[in-house]
Amino acid sequence: MARIKGVDIPSNKRIVIALTYIYGIGNSLAEQILKDANIDPNKKAIDLDNDELNRVRDEVNKHTTEGDLRREVSMSIKTKMEINSYQGVRHKKGLPVRGQRTNRNARTRKGKAKTIANKKK
Repeated sequence: MARIKGVDIPSNKRIVIALTYIYGIGNSLAEQILKDANIDPNKKAIDLDNDELNRVRDEVNKHTTEGDLRREVSMSIKTKMEINSYQGVRHKKGLPVRGQRTNRNARTRKGKAKTIANKKK
């Protein structure tokens, strides 16, 4: 099992799919990384030799991923909350941030429904 950016990538999957296990790498970026490293996307991760693995690591290091990306995202959320932007206020209240309705859905963000006495009248 190979480690890239501190993440164990599954060895029984194609390398293009295995790279998506790294936070910040999706399908299109994984394909771009493999194209730049001159590696066949259909090759299994276990079939990569050390030279190919090092080329993949070098390409992945050119992008912001894992801990750095998580830190960057959380810092931008904190900044929005500090300056009291609309999105920051929604983050503080635990409500949907990107314009979704809240009067009938949004249970993922709002949590379990709280019953209010005498609400139906």
